[in-house]
Amino acid sequence: MGDILSQNEIDELLKALNAGELDVNKIHSSNQERKITTHNFRRPSKFAKDHLKTLNMIYDNYARLITNFLTGYLRTLVQVDVVTVETLAYNDFINSIANPAILAIVDFSPLSGSIIFEVAPHITYALIDRILGGKGEQIEKIREFTEIEIAIIERIIIQVLNLMREPWKNVISIKPRLEKIETNAQFAQIISPNEMVALVTLSARIGEVEGMINICIPHMVVEPVIPKLSTKFWFSTVEKEVTQEAKQAIESRIQTTEVPVKALLGRTTITVSDFLELQPGDVLQLDTNINDNLEVMVGELTKFYAKPGVKKNRLAVKIVEVIKEEG
Repeated sequence: MGDILSQNEIDELLKALNAGELDVNKIHSSNQERKITTHNFRRPSKFAKDHLKTLNMIYDNYARLITNFLTGYLRTLVQVDVVTVETLAYNDFINSIANPAILAIVDFSPLSGSIIFEVAPHITYALIDRILGGKGEQIEKIREFTEIEIAIIERIIIQVLNLMREPWKNVISIKPRLEKIETNAQFAQIISPNEMVALVTLSARIGEVEGMINICIPHMVVEPVIPKLSTKFWFSTVEKEVTQEAKQAIESRIQTTEVPVKALLGRTTITVSDFLELQPGDVLQLDTNINDNLEVMVGELTKFYAKPGVKKNRLAVKIVEVIKEEG
């Protein structure tokens, strides 16, 4: 039971309301601070928001890799972006797919189980048409896929699946392998219908054709690495300290890296007409004195001063000064 107001407090409250110092809407909203969220005990969500956020980051990187690969492979403008990452029952995902469809059953080794890589028919036909020399235009009527078309799309999916290794490497080193391609959703029963899955939806645009790519990830497949599917773990692995072995590897690579070094004898300027009349035997006077040091440049930066000389019958320079700072 709330506090009981005295008559004086009631009078002061009414006075403040009449004067406009208090807002009735704010008072009403403050009384509704408690929010109730529904929980389905039959279909509990096994993916936390943090897990879905990490999957969003993984497949946002994956979408960029697919964009770059297909743009070069098809030689046309391709754009792939993450639309949503949500959790739902596997049965809801299967029932939402219209036939015919391209459903790639993918072994998610070393994790046990499979995921589904589904490509919308419009995108599939655009890919096939573009590979066979067409313009990649959208077809008017969806039809069944031929064996040749399935063989062509299978080659593309294998290459696209290999790109998935890089975005997942901070969580686990996966080796996705295409098991088979189904064109009927009813034959793609990889898990129990009530099992919860994470559905990653990508929007794909090939030229003027648009469609969706869905990646269905069952919870039971990624359950062993669920603790790693958190933004805290993700950033801790990205920003972890470099080990001593990694430092030594970097140092050894740097030490064997070749850099261009050149000694500058001097500079001069001449007119274009004098340049066009140069002949063998002509002498160009440089701005360097015979006793001056020569500039030794590493790349485009002057790093040393040196004296010219000869060593073993070859021209050489002797370093006499090291420039500590650039410029």
